Amino acid sequence: MSKNNIEDIEKEVVECQVDAQQQQNPEVEEPTQVAEELSETDKLAVEVAQWQDKYMRLAADFDNFRKRTLKEKMDLVEYAGEDVIKAMLSVVDDMDRAVVANEKVEDAAVIKEGMALIHHKMVETLKQKNVVEIDAIGQKLDTDLHDAIAKFPVEQEDKKGYVIDVVEKGYKLKDKIVRFSKVVVGE
Repeated sequence: MSKNNIEDIEKEVVECQVDAQQQQNPEVEEPTQVAEELSETDKLAVEVAQWQDKYMRLAADFDNFRKRTLKEKMDLVEYAGEDVIKAMLSVVDDMDRAVVANEKVEDAAVIKEGMALIHHKMVETLKQKNVVEIDAIGQKLDTDLHDAIAKFPVEQEDKKGYVIDVVEKGYKLKDKIVRFSKVVVGE
């Protein structure tokens, strides 16, 4: 708080005290007499009261901010995947329709085509949500992306230390690994 603000507040306090004293004791006419009577201790007490009030208000504001932020974080964690789930519901609907349609269809080629269409829709939906598959086959083993679950002897030198098979695909959400690729590495 600046010195001018303190002086303004002190003047207001003095004026209030003068008004109060004049109501109680009408003989006191001069505000300068009351200002002179206001001791240094009273001035410090006024300043302490002002600082305490500011501190209490700041503490209350901070507590409200902390509670609001905590609630927002909890909501974010609780409902973080909501948009992905909404996007995937259309794929689930397609799967439900495919299951019903497959009961009546005899031609395996039609069933395969339907499954391929649903798979493509699912992959595209994940891409829209920034989920991409991690390339693995033919790549050099990268422990930041791949989880080697087996080693397999290979005769070709250029395949040693490289991924020769993927047991389970890995996925990234933007730059974060959601699931590591489980791979077989040539040895």
